[in-house]
Amino acid sequence: MFAAELKFDPDDIYLHCAPMFHLADGVHGFAALLSSAKHDFLAAFNPAALIDLIERDRVTHTLLVPTMIAALLANPRIGSADLSSLKTITYGASPMTEDLLRKTAAALQDVGLVQGYGMTEMAPTVSMLSAKDHILEGPLASRSKSVGQASVGVRVKIAEEDGQEVARGVVGEIWATGPNVMLGYNNKPDESARVLVDGWMRTGDAGYMDEDGFIYLVDRIKDMIITGGENVASLEVENIIAAHSAVSMCAVFGLLDDYWGERVHAVVVPEADIEVTETEIIAHCKKSLAGYKCPTSVDVRTEPLPLSGAGKVMKRKLKESYVRPDSHNGSVNA
Repeated sequence: MFAAELKFDPDDIYLHCAPMFHLADGVHGFAALLSSAKHDFLAAFNPAALIDLIERDRVTHTLLVPTMIAALLANPRIGSADLSSLKTITYGASPMTEDLLRKTAAALQDVGLVQGYGMTEMAPTVSMLSAKDHILEGPLASRSKSVGQASVGVRVKIAEEDGQEVARGVVGEIWATGPNVMLGYNNKPDESARVLVDGWMRTGDAGYMDEDGFIYLVDRIKDMIITGGENVASLEVENIIAAHSAVSMCAVFGLLDDYWGERVHAVVVPEADIEVTETEIIAHCKKSLAGYKCPTSVDVRTEPLPLSGAGKVMKRKLKESYVRPDSHNGSVNA
């Protein structure tokens, strides 16, 4: 299915740059193998080594997670390196902010950007946003904010809790089905029954679909912040914060609040040798977001955010560092 999406040919060279245990790279590797393309390997990610390898071996395709792309663009050689062989960069595993997408398109103008959305349980592909749909200006520019359309062989619907499909443009849970749906979690029948319904996989992601079948992620359902009865998508707030010129990395999540139920909290890592304050970040958010969506607190730190082996920000681990046991009843409070 993925080979049909990327259309490798025997003259192509796919560079394994992301961890090979992660299915985002795994599915690329299988597609390249089935297409008789060549394989190249980077033992450990380093932007300088990545540039060297593309120049030396004339790499045509690779997969990078957004944190890798940001590191690549920050390398001083990016403007002078010969990356003319590179046809496509697929990105995925975690969301790319609009600001980083625009910077990537400007720096790598001759490289097609392809986004893949999926999960291990879907082996892993749900949808693809093709290079031609990475439109940044004009009436179709909203497509670049989507995760594309259902992949070859996959059907997607946006549904309510009972599986009933909602109208186009209405937010619900993303459900997917196809021959790539998992059989179930090993020795976890209850968990399997919760997410597998009549051949459909409940992704746990909130999103909506437009009239052309493009799918838009709103947030992980478990990462949705509910403050004062209003839903706040952490991803939306992160996109705004990431657009600030002083911000290198950020994460947004909810912390318990006695009055609001949850409050919006942000953790920000500034660019090297640049200072930014909590007040500046909150003021920046207020220019683009409704008041209830803006962080009420911001932690500015110099150490990088914790990342998984696949390059995803580990929000759960990060959030745990802000949670303490309540001394009165043993419950967990922020």
